[in-house]
Amino acid sequence: MPETTPAFDYIVVGAGSAGCVLANRLSEDGQNSVLLLEAGPRDSYPWIHIPIGYAKTMFHPVVNWGFYTEPEPTMNGRKVYWPRGRTLGGSSAINGLIAIRGQREDYDAWAAAGNAGWSYDDVLPWFRRLEHNVRGASEWHGAEGPLWASDIDTPHPLVEAMIAGAHELGIPRNDDFNGPVQEGAGYYQLTTRRGRRCSTAVAYLRPARDRGNLRVETSAHATRVVVEQGRATGVSYRQEGVDKTVTARREVILAAGALQSPQLLQLSGIGPPELLQSLGIAVQHGLPGVGENLQDHLQARAIFRCTQPITTNDALRTLGGKLRIGLDYFLRNAGPMAVGINQGGIFARAMPGATRPDVQFHFATLSSDMAGSPVHTFSGFTMSVCQLRPTSRGRVRVRSTDPLAPPAMQPNYLSTPEDRATMIAAVRLARKLAATKAMRPYVESEYRPGTDAQSDDELLEFVKNTGGTIFHPSGTTKMGPASDPLAVVDPKLRVHGVRGLRVVDCGIMPTLVSGNTNVPVVMIAERASQMILSTEEH
Repeated sequence: MPETTPAFDYIVVGAGSAGCVLANRLSEDGQNSVLLLEAGPRDSYPWIHIPIGYAKTMFHPVVNWGFYTEPEPTMNGRKVYWPRGRTLGGSSAINGLIAIRGQREDYDAWAAAGNAGWSYDDVLPWFRRLEHNVRGASEWHGAEGPLWASDIDTPHPLVEAMIAGAHELGIPRNDDFNGPVQEGAGYYQLTTRRGRRCSTAVAYLRPARDRGNLRVETSAHATRVVVEQGRATGVSYRQEGVDKTVTARREVILAAGALQSPQLLQLSGIGPPELLQSLGIAVQHGLPGVGENLQDHLQARAIFRCTQPITTNDALRTLGGKLRIGLDYFLRNAGPMAVGINQGGIFARAMPGATRPDVQFHFATLSSDMAGSPVHTFSGFTMSVCQLRPTSRGRVRVRSTDPLAPPAMQPNYLSTPEDRATMIAAVRLARKLAATKAMRPYVESEYRPGTDAQSDDELLEFVKNTGGTIFHPSGTTKMGPASDPLAVVDPKLRVHGVRGLRVVDCGIMPTLVSGNTNVPVVMIAERASQMILSTEEH
């Protein structure tokens, strides 16, 4: 029999980018008891907190779920590696640290689709609330929030050349991608604080840990939402081999991410009826959209050999180089260890007729075969390119009733002509940038895709054979009105047809935002916290 534990007002499943925010805000006034469940361990692994430690956590078997997609027919049958955070802070503890909000039009489209309260003007105050921007407060930025947004203080000659080369192509310099206009080339701001990672566990959970009304349980893998008479009343979870059940007096809030929140809903009998019935799961509430609408940013890594030994590859190649960057970090909280992988970025229009940026560049002063793998032995740099708003749609579905088994993830990358054409155009834009007057002095040769790949078909094969995720799976618990057949939650993030149950994570995005997803998820959780605390129905 499952062990029953005391009741709480709110149970939050998943201590990731959203869950840590919820735990803080819901327990803030001391009136509500909150239980936060995290399947992974505490965030005590030292490399989590050092920005360049991204490479150390990318394949870590304890703090990373290490998922793989199903074989992708559109990617020549490859299984694509999907890392996801499995520790306090979730993916914000292992991500690339880039602070991006997306474009105004992304959020206005959410509102236009029937989601009142989610336009850009509606969400901007919440972006400002969450932010501690080192540049200070402004119309666009906050300076008093928990999540830091820090500048890269030391210019790099390769990034400067990239910005100048982009200007040659008509792409302006942009010193604030989260200001009035996203389009342009510049340095990213990072979610770091004085040279250390500012995950949501650091920003939100750590200040709240000593509250008597907040309980945090790690190594606690949620296995089922308990639903009684159409209402979520609790959560079952497994901790150190013991099955436990805890009661929620007010709400259960799933913040397990776009892969595991729909998995947990399906295991709990909430999802596509035919899928649940085929696995012998009793249907509590039929919701066809649970696990559907999966979207992700696919990236292709254009890699170039550099003419000068100024790359991070060079710094990491020798013991002396490693000592120098280590001393720079531990004495000054500066240098490559303080900024992670990608320093520069571009938001540009690659397709003819595009009215706003449709591709994003992540510019790294190092090169490797894939994110987190060992750097090359030559001086190299990388322009990773992605389509900002893919039209391909996939799904996440449980394979069995085993709650510890990963779900089947099928993103269906490149399944539309628009996606294929945009990725080809993005790779061609990277080549044009490398050929500019500003960049040419630094380019010895193109390592990947290589000069043999010239036609559209050859470039598409390059993307299929080497492309990977930028770690932004979204959309699987879509927000929308009840009239939308694939909507899972309403604009207040309440699960349609099940009382006392919400989803608050990347899965609720109807469409993927134009950029990195971590900061938008923090905004969603801030917004949701206010909705939860102000609701009249408990």
